[in-house]
This record gives sequence, C-alpha cells and structure tokens, in this order.
Amino acid sequence: MGIIIWLIMGGVVGWIASMIMGTNGRQGIILNVVVGIVGALIGGWLIGPLLGAGSINEGITIMSFVVSLIGAVILLAIVRLIQGMTAR
Repeated sequence: MGIIIWLIMGGVVGWIASMIMGTNGRQGIILNVVVGIVGALIGGWLIGPLLGAGSINEGITIMSFVVSLIGAVILLAIVRLIQGMTAR
C-alpha cells in the first residue's frame, strides 16, 4: 500500500510543479509522477542534509511535500534550460 501512496504523492507534486513552471499542458500523468518522484530525490539530496538525517525517514509530512516540490521545480527548471540550449 505504501508504494501506491508514494506514486499518488509523486503525481500530485509533479502536477503542482508543472503548473508552477508552466509545463502542465505538455506533461501527462506518468510524467508528472516521474517528475514528482525524481524531484523528491533531488530535494532530499539537496535539502535533506540541512534538515538532519532523522527528518528524512519520517514518512509523508508537510515538510517532505515541500522538499519534494522544491526538487521537482528544480528538475523542471533544469529540463527547461537544457531544452532552451538545444533549441538554438
């Protein structure tokens, strides 16, 4: 049951991040889930050491949601930057 909750949270985080970055029309549900999950990994990697090791394993909290959202927005910004470089 835990994997289903993580997939749902990844989808929600990816969807919100895509709305923030203006890429919602180009992404589907699967890509939103992928962006949310990869964003959670990026956010945990960047912000996790600042929060301490104990707060990483607490499960789904407001803080983990915010960290995942920040990571997903960073991921979409990097993708947008790379796409802009290759379009020239």
